[in-house]
Amino acid sequence: MASKVFPALLLTGFLILLIISFKPTVNRSVPATTAADSTKAEMKKYWMVLLRKGPQRNQDAVDAALIQQRHLANMDRMAQSGQLLVAGPFGNDGDLQGIFILDCPDSATAASLVKTDTAIITGRLAFEIKPWWTARNCVFK
Repeated sequence: MASKVFPALLLTGFLILLIISFKPTVNRSVPATTAADSTKAEMKKYWMVLLRKGPQRNQDAVDAALIQQRHLANMDRMAQSGQLLVAGPFGNDGDLQGIFILDCPDSATAASLVKTDTAIITGRLAFEIKPWWTARNCVFK
């Protein structure tokens, strides 16, 4: 019994000494921020479009390739207009296939843009739109 108590006491004593001797350091090179400072960042709303597998995925390989080609052309068109900021697929074969981040005034405009995509029109992809905010000039202008 004593052989088990001694190591426990030794460990407890060591931990107490460690806690007592711990002195947190302060990094003085970074100014402290206050709640008022954090509200200075100007937020901008974007629209995140989650692209999911659609109900019509039974196209043959030739048709699926044509749909994909038109899907990419539509993304290029939206990017050239400045409305599509980010697009890309996810690296798995799950239900969630990819995302768009759109810069447009409202969700109705975002939906109208997405509905021009051949992959949406054919039912190969379905979509869901969510508002998404980030600090202006943090990621996008």
